Amino acid sequence: MSAWWRFTAAGLLAAGMTFALGSNPGVAQSRAHVYLLRGLMNIFSLGMDTLAEELERRGVHATVDNYASWQTLADQAASKYGAGSEAPIILIGHSLGADAVMEMAAYLGRRGIPVALVVPFDCTASFSASPNVARVLNLTKHYYMSPGPGFHGSLVNLDLTSSGNIDHLNIDKSPRLHARVIGEVLAIVGAHRAPTATDPGGDRTGSTSEAAVKSAPTPTAGGEMVKPAQTPPAAAKTDDGATSATATVPPAVDGGTPMIARPESGSAHAHPVQ
Repeated sequence: MSAWWRFTAAGLLAAGMTFALGSNPGVAQSRAHVYLLRGLMNIFSLGMDTLAEELERRGVHATVDNYASWQTLADQAASKYGAGSEAPIILIGHSLGADAVMEMAAYLGRRGIPVALVVPFDCTASFSASPNVARVLNLTKHYYMSPGPGFHGSLVNLDLTSSGNIDHLNIDKSPRLHARVIGEVLAIVGAHRAPTATDPGGDRTGSTSEAAVKSAPTPTAGGEMVKPAQTPPAAAKTDDGATSATATVPPAVDGGTPMIARPESGSAHAHPVQ
């Protein structure tokens, strides 16, 4: 093979690799990943499967697993995030799966991994939001979430106790709530896919996603668009009877513990665990 032919072949190979990797092969675009977790016995929380399908149809990578796998999934997410192939990370779960996504977020925080959004559908207990989380949207019939130490993100407790057509067994299947969650996810993923001029390669630290969550309009359960409040407002009724309490900074402490408004009823009530 002549020197000229070897030179030409090398040039064509380099051009092909550049085309395959994009104009800046040193900066690969990571992919958003929505982790959805079902509850007990892995058979009741099928609304998570429907939600995953709805997200996939919109071009968002989503996977569904049982709540018992949360730590394995978190280790995989941390590894992929560290390799630059996965971000932002979004966690959604129902019942014991809702508990698991709160624990998964905290576990990722201990490993230094940011989480853009956590959506628990009716947890079986109260949890504190960890400081690595940009936003928590708690859809609840029973338990409220509170900001944990160092949490500076946005936290919404959407109280659905007045929504008589929603209970613990079907909350994960509500089309209204699916629409709300999809809107939140698309706002985060859209911000990640459109990096700012000051950060042409995108931000893999989580700050881009956090800023997008705090500033993007958020659809309420009733469908109207509102921006998350910068200070904790009084709880307000949505048009479907749900009560929404929002905070982006910890409110006044109660006995030394930062708290979001408590639910008016249900926090001490027994309810079906799934």
